[in-house]
Amino acid sequence: MIPYGRQIISEDDIRAVEAVLRSDHLTQGPVLPRFEAAVAARVGARHAVAVNSATSALHIACAALDLGPGDILWTSPVTFVASANCGRYCGAEVDFVDIDAETFNICADALEARLDAAARAGRLPKVIVAVHMCGQSPDMARIADLARAHGVRIIEDASHSIGADYLGAPVGNCAHSDITVFSFHPVKIITTAEGGMALTGDAGLAARMERLRSHGITRDADLMTHAPDGPWYYQQLELGWNYRMTEIHAALGLSQMDRLDAFIARRRALAEAYDAALAGLPLRRPGRQDGAASSWHLYVIRLDDPSRHRAVFEALRAAGIGVNLHYIPVHLQPYYRDMGFSPGDFPASEDYYARAISIPLHAGLSDAEQARVVAVLTEALA
Repeated sequence: MIPYGRQIISEDDIRAVEAVLRSDHLTQGPVLPRFEAAVAARVGARHAVAVNSATSALHIACAALDLGPGDILWTSPVTFVASANCGRYCGAEVDFVDIDAETFNICADALEARLDAAARAGRLPKVIVAVHMCGQSPDMARIADLARAHGVRIIEDASHSIGADYLGAPVGNCAHSDITVFSFHPVKIITTAEGGMALTGDAGLAARMERLRSHGITRDADLMTHAPDGPWYYQQLELGWNYRMTEIHAALGLSQMDRLDAFIARRRALAEAYDAALAGLPLRRPGRQDGAASSWHLYVIRLDDPSRHRAVFEALRAAGIGVNLHYIPVHLQPYYRDMGFSPGDFPASEDYYARAISIPLHAGLSDAEQARVVAVLTEALA
């Protein structure tokens, strides 16, 4: 089976993890801040807060922006459920804005119309989670202009996009958002096994996310309600969570950062090869966002004939090609259907779902394996 994505673990990675296991600190030691600093430096962010998953990062990002009951979060239907669930964790209402049919990201035109209507109705969202589907930035400059004109905060769910660029700058610098989130799941660009990170240019947001990842506790005397009882003293200032990343996971991520550029280069070469090899088949290749250079976490094709969707998918799986489907539109999940969402609410997202297949793309994919993917796909579409 050729998987759609997988991690690449080197001997250097193993040695980095082993060094932590032989050290005095398995958690809350010196490696985690080094990993945070390495990612922040690579993407040009002022602050980075590592946590145990990108879902946790989305949650503390929403909490740091004071999202809560009575508020509304908007995101794209074509994403993993965490992009919406983070709003529900905070007690907020969730709604969606349909995708651009070519880039699979939130459609800026649809967003503009929805924001104008919401402003007239007094129903503006407090937070927009702009998803970077497949590793490609949305039209963040326009999204930021639209959102800020209405006082709406922005989280970039760039779980797919470490190593990507937008308007000549690295994704993650938060030039167009309050907070950006990365994922380090094994199928992502680099991995910490499980893990995520929230980046921001705002020192206050960073400090609050650091506190929220660790039970809402502080040891900073300046933040306490009274002078410390002694050197052992701490205070819980608010309700937080245990979302800390361990030293073991951080060591793996820090080692993987040394190969980030190589991973991105290989993924981009494979995407270009797919673009050329699939040009004559009855399918649509991924579209491109102006000004964006994707990290190519995923390569998603869409079949011209949706009636063949399941048959082609199953033929590929049967032939040992580990295809997948990213993603089932969130509004069609039973949990969100119970809130009143229905088929037909977001036509572009539902058309995408009827046609989409993620084919194998990862930095360890060989040229021969890619050729086999193309050959099997060609046969399945014949």
